[in-house]
Amino acid sequence: MMDMMPNLGAIVCYGTGYDGVDLAAAAKRGITVGHSPAANAAGVADLAVTLMLAVTRRLLPADNYVRGGNWSAAKPSPLLRPQAGNPGRKVGVYGMGAIGRKIAARVAAFECEVAYFSRRRHDLPYQYLPSLEALAEWCSVLMIAVRAGEDTNDAVDAKILQKLGKDGYVVNISRGSVIDQKALVDALAGETIAGAGLDVYEKEPHPPDALTGFPNVVLTPHVGGHTLDSHTAMQDCVIANLEAFFVGKPLPHEVRGA
Repeated sequence: MMDMMPNLGAIVCYGTGYDGVDLAAAAKRGITVGHSPAANAAGVADLAVTLMLAVTRRLLPADNYVRGGNWSAAKPSPLLRPQAGNPGRKVGVYGMGAIGRKIAARVAAFECEVAYFSRRRHDLPYQYLPSLEALAEWCSVLMIAVRAGEDTNDAVDAKILQKLGKDGYVVNISRGSVIDQKALVDALAGETIAGAGLDVYEKEPHPPDALTGFPNVVLTPHVGGHTLDSHTAMQDCVIANLEAFFVGKPLPHEVRGA
């Protein structure tokens, strides 16, 4: 596509993600790449916690229990047996960027223990673990907030899910490419893990039908950053990038390394 537009000078992404852009090809052609870093971080973090609460507290089965008349008919439901609460829950955050930090702050307010693994160790009041494997083994909820890229493709594979264990949950608000989706379906079918909350998928908008059949999976249509304030913040970043580009100034929200 870049070759089809020989006068292209900038690619400005609406959102924090830029995994759809070939950065090396852009750099080779002198094309600047911009995005909207952290603009939707609060909205995405809110949805991550919402998914965690929904799947761990079995909100969808509970809703169906009421709507279907089973509650009024006093019919027992094995899906509504008591589940572990948040105090003392071990939440592992994979990726400690702007979104990961907001997730950590939110779950800490729920009296959860928080640990993380990311490309770099940060000066934060949370435990740092040296690998994704160690994080998965430690936590009962794995929050995926890492940036998508070649180094994170299928990072959460069958081995990681096995370490998460039969009482563990995975929540993904990053990109579908970070989870080996077949391994996830297999783990859910084999009860290797307890459940999942997903906002992103390997092929959107077509999550596999297998995922829709699990009562212990909560699915949303990639709406993490879909709030009015997030859109306003992303629009502000896009406009700021465009204004700078057209007057010959560096993009204020440039993707570094592009």
